[in-house]
Amino acid sequence: MTDRKTLQLRTPSETADTPALKKKGRGWEISEKRLDALHERARDMRRHSSEAHKALAERFAKADLGRYKFTRHAVVGSAIVDFNCHLLGMAIAIDEDGADETLAKRRDKSLEAVGIRVMRIKARDIIDNIDDVLARITAGMRMRIADKQDARRAHRVNSAPRRPRRDDA
Repeated sequence: MTDRKTLQLRTPSETADTPALKKKGRGWEISEKRLDALHERARDMRRHSSEAHKALAERFAKADLGRYKFTRHAVVGSAIVDFNCHLLGMAIAIDEDGADETLAKRRDKSLEAVGIRVMRIKARDIIDNIDDVLARITAGMRMRIADKQDARRAHRVNSAPRRPRRDDA
């Protein structure tokens, strides 16, 4: 008969270094009122998009990206990103003329902290040469897919239970 492993609960001292999941804001530490305001703002941004945003959204709608989908003006945490691909953990931010750069860098840093890669693209580049922009986005998607596969492979290697070989028994 083989030994069966049972689920063991960790002691509080073992879980002290892991952050607890907040129960507010779908896992983020955001109040429901703030989250509702963010969703309303994102809805308004979808209604009144810039020319660069409309052009890129139109190309994404026509493109065959397989199982990957970019959502327009998505709420991610306490930020609204121009386009978000949840499966890849990738966001695209369009830099409009006159936007606050320090605020954008702070938002990007907070998104990077939770594992979302942010790609910044200038609005003028989208309008002037959208094909080059799409090539950059595709290259970024390929890099992100490769990063996810490497992380999955490393996780599998590190968490796979050791199976006893026939000569061990």
